[in-house]
Amino acid sequence: MRASRFFGWRTVKTAIGAAVSMIIAAAIGLEYSVAAGVITILSVQNTKKKSLDLAVMRVGSTLLALFIGAAAFSILGYSPFAYGVYLLFFIPSAAALGFNDGIVPSSVLVTHLLLEKSVSLQLLGNEVMLMVIGAGVGIILNIYMPNLEKQLNRDVVEIERLMKKVLSSMSVSLSTQTVQVDEERLYGELDAKLKAGYERALKDAGNHLVSDVRYYLKYMEMRSVQFGIMKNMRKLFERLNESYEQTKLVAALTDLVADQFHESNTAKELLEDLKGYKEIFRNMELPKSRDEFEVRASLFQYINELEQLLDVKREFVDSLDDEDTERFRTTLSESRK
Repeated sequence: MRASRFFGWRTVKTAIGAAVSMIIAAAIGLEYSVAAGVITILSVQNTKKKSLDLAVMRVGSTLLALFIGAAAFSILGYSPFAYGVYLLFFIPSAAALGFNDGIVPSSVLVTHLLLEKSVSLQLLGNEVMLMVIGAGVGIILNIYMPNLEKQLNRDVVEIERLMKKVLSSMSVSLSTQTVQVDEERLYGELDAKLKAGYERALKDAGNHLVSDVRYYLKYMEMRSVQFGIMKNMRKLFERLNESYEQTKLVAALTDLVADQFHESNTAKELLEDLKGYKEIFRNMELPKSRDEFEVRASLFQYINELEQLLDVKREFVDSLDDEDTERFRTTLSESRK
């Protein structure tokens, strides 16, 4: 079994960071230097942004905790009762300021005041430095994060391949009035890939501190909405128990969309093609039976869903800013190199 199954990159960073924090704290003569290592363990996160936000929050919560703790011990003495009063005031205050994730480590630092029976400036400074070192090392370790762009490009290509297969399967089902044997597996595979891609895109967005690179996140959200529409289209097949001329027309339209389904397609031309198909559909002879009427009504609803599917892509393209537009134009060719 590979060692990487046991030692992930975050685990390695956490182990190194905790040791480095304790060494630094001890080297500059801080009391309770082990606490710096514990704070580092809590500070190493999955993304740069989350690590930075957490570090700032914990430094703020530490200052608040030391102020309230020093006041409680000065007035009530160094006792468990005084520590309880400190918590009574600190927890709601920290929660109100959004310092929830700093409550536990800050309260651990306050116990040092209780143990030393002192609120001297030297000891208060000691506790602040423990937090700064622990959180600071965590931030430094999180400066490097694995580049997810190549994997996200592969996700894009794989998602589009699966969505093309779903649309092609729909076209075949419309033409033959049968359900494809791998249909359930295909939908499950696409659903899993979209969820994994979204999580990766979310992590990628959190690793950019300066520029707000959210193209992949927007892309995954757009494809997820389209997948929901595809599932609605799939449900309409239950009503299509007979094949008519219109069924073949809708199957051809679905096949056309599947053929041109890829990231760099703006969907605008396909929407124009769809309008032409809808006009042909309207100009056909009226249904001759109730069954035909119901089938044609379901087909028309199916076309409306297909139009919505394309509208989602067009709206996505229109919403892109200049940086996203450039990525939209280049990412597909890069992912296929």
